[in-house]
This record gives sequence, C-alpha cells and structure tokens, in this order.
Amino acid sequence: MAVNLVVKVHPVVLFQIADSYERRSADNHRVIGTLVGNVDKQCVEVTNCFCIPHKEYEERVEADIVYAQEMFELNKKVAPHETLVGWFATGSEITSHSALIHDYYARETKDPIHLTVDTTLSSGRLTMKSYVFVPLGVPGATTGSMFTPVQVGMVATEPEIAGLDLLHKTKYSKVRTVEPVPDLTKISLAADKLETMLGAVLGYVEAVLAGREEPDSSVGRALIDLVQSVPKMDPDQFETMLNSNLRDVLMVVYLSQLTKTQLQLNEKLSMVSVNNIREMAKLLPLDS
Repeated sequence: MAVNLVVKVHPVVLFQIADSYERRSADNHRVIGTLVGNVDKQCVEVTNCFCIPHKEYEERVEADIVYAQEMFELNKKVAPHETLVGWFATGSEITSHSALIHDYYARETKDPIHLTVDTTLSSGRLTMKSYVFVPLGVPGATTGSMFTPVQVGMVATEPEIAGLDLLHKTKYSKVRTVEPVPDLTKISLAADKLETMLGAVLGYVEAVLAGREEPDSSVGRALIDLVQSVPKMDPDQFETMLNSNLRDVLMVVYLSQLTKTQLQLNEKLSMVSVNNIREMAKLLPLDS
C-alpha cells in the first residue's frame, strides 16, 4: 500500500474504542479490534469498529478469531457496503505483538491499516496514529516489513456534527447532562455562529488588504470556492426562499406540538375511563 494514503476516522469509532478500553478486563492493559469502512483510491474512511477479546503473553497473542468473523458477518448484514479495512489498538506505540496481529488481518483483506489511539491521554488529548505495513529489503536478498505512518484525520457527517455539538455543551454543565434544543433555537444559534464566522473572515480580508497580515493562497482559494458555492439571487428571491423554509419549520413544530398534546390528552382520557370502570365495578352487586 502506498504511503501517501489518507485515513479518515469518524467520531463514533473513537467513542467505541474509548468505551471498549473503559470496559476491558482487569488483566488486559489494552484492547484491539476490527475496523470497517470504505476504501476509495488513496483514501480509507473508517466508519465503524468492534472490539475483539484477546490475551497477550510475552511471546504470543491469543485472539478470538471466530468471534471476530461472526461480528464482521453481523455487521455486513446491517451495513453491507462496509468492508474490513484494518484493525485498531489502544496505546501510542507499536508493540512486538503488532506484527502478529497484523498478519491475521493481512490474510483477511488486502493492505489493512493499523490505527493506534492513546486512550491514556498521556499527551493531554486523545491522539491517534495510522500505519501501513510496507515491505523492505533488496530483491533476492534479506527482506522484511515495517509499520510506516500515514496521514490520519477526523471526518464527520452533518448528523454526527449535530450530536458532537450537543455533547460538547455538557463540558460546561455541572450535571453533565443537556437537553436537545428546539428547532427554532437551533436556527437562532446557527445564525449567530454564522455571523461570528463571517466576522472573522471579514477581519482577515481587511487585515490582508491593509497589509497587517500576510496573505495565504490556500485561504484565498477556500474563500473563492465559498463565494462561488453561494447561489446567485437578488435580495427579494433570498427573502422569499428564507420565509418559505421558515414557514415549513414552523409548520413542523406546530404539528409536532399538536401531536404531543393529543397523545397527552388521550392518555388522560384513558386513565379517566379506567377509573370510571373501576368505580362502576364497585357499585355493581356481586353474584351470589
């Protein structure tokens, strides 16, 4: 596998790895597991994972291979588009057993990746590294292989970002709990955030034009792409579109509240009916 590979990890993968590490048995100092996802040319996207029971000794590793195969088959039934892309291990370093474990995954899939996640937070944060197994040596002579690091980063879908934003709010809550906000509140918060981001962009552009800051070509290209992605319309068309979408949101909120009220009313009427039946049953004479 080429060393210019890019590995993209979804947040749910890190949550599952951290949860598996917290739930590990007392005699295991780390956990390992299978990574599943998609491979597209020079990019590996890791969308899910599951832990594998194992034990590590000084000279060997024992892993439940049957469990790993059954879990992968179950995952294929739920997400048939996901394939086996590699394996993970907690910790920040490659150990002497890593090559043995990687050999198994190399038999199951072509060019698996290896992901390490530092769940001990030794560096003050949850760091992760990704590796590929690259052959070394001279043809016809002694050969070998080594783990070579490749670029790794985070990627998230819009629903995942919404969930992460909600979870991030618990950081400033004493009870560590937070309730989902209403739709209109979300729109207000998103508008405030957008206004803040636009202010930062305008401040950067004005600083570059005034010569107070060095221009960055990558930022300029990103701004051009941003401007070109905005549909061209006059203010009246934009206001009409905004009002139409706002009416749709208000209608959804109204219908959801109406449904909630009807369900609560139905529950109370059901309780009243049950109580009336019980009272009537008490007044009826018992059969002799």
